[in-house]
Amino acid sequence: MSIREEKLLSLAGIDVTTKDDLQLKELFKVILSDGIHGIGFSAYEENQKPGDRISEDQIRRRIAILAPHVKWVRSFSCTDGNELIPVIAKEFGIKTLVGAWLGEDQEKNNEEIENLVRLAKAGMVDIAAVGNEVMYREEMTEEELIGYIASVKEQIPQVPVSYVDAYYEFENRPAITAICDVILTNCYPYWEGCAQEYSLLYMKDMYRRTLRASGGKPVIISETGWPNRGESFHGAQPSERNALSYFINAQQWSKEEDIPMFYFSSFDESWKVGAEGDGGAYWGLWDKDEYLKY
Repeated sequence: MSIREEKLLSLAGIDVTTKDDLQLKELFKVILSDGIHGIGFSAYEENQKPGDRISEDQIRRRIAILAPHVKWVRSFSCTDGNELIPVIAKEFGIKTLVGAWLGEDQEKNNEEIENLVRLAKAGMVDIAAVGNEVMYREEMTEEELIGYIASVKEQIPQVPVSYVDAYYEFENRPAITAICDVILTNCYPYWEGCAQEYSLLYMKDMYRRTLRASGGKPVIISETGWPNRGESFHGAQPSERNALSYFINAQQWSKEEDIPMFYFSSFDESWKVGAEGDGGAYWGLWDKDEYLKY
């Protein structure tokens, strides 16, 4: 048996509390080298933010970094250069969960939807996500969102179409759950103030609640993660050890239970400080300069 095989076998039932920081970093490297299901992808560099134009070069450079480690990438928008993400990902043999970002700007929404449909018809989209947490942000009505989803489903019947939001939204909004082909659920123990020691149990409960609400449809964890820096959020504390422990636990569970999971996120994004506080900039597995953090 090779050293790699021994290390991978040792992940089964691992207790991260018995590992020191160096051992956690080694486990992280083994898991990432073996490959994870998927990751949330952003191409924004330092001093860029949503709404800024991103280039083909920066997308290609970052996709090349991720390609050896992931089977899928998830994008969040189909405008301002983001529409190139699935095209370039396909060049690298990576499957795509492609999002159309929806909000209060109807003209922008229409552009997002048009580009998503165009990409899907060109074979660039494996799963289409119409909107991300727009119910949580209260930026449109449930009826408006269902209208967008129905329109996309009609135009690209060959592609599974869904919507992304927190797990409880699929419990509370059965009409949205019903129109989705698959369920894309965001599960963040961190953002509910859960201490890292209990976070895996909490995420398992989030996932199982979504399963119960799904009506038998496939459930994919579209986002989960843990920041390595920043201020605490109630009982949830950002730290390198907590970020490593959460990643290892989440990936182990995902593989053992065969649960598709998109980890959040690929690269640190400084612009998120404004939206999420100082911890918002530190969710990546790679830092803002594209160096692997652990």
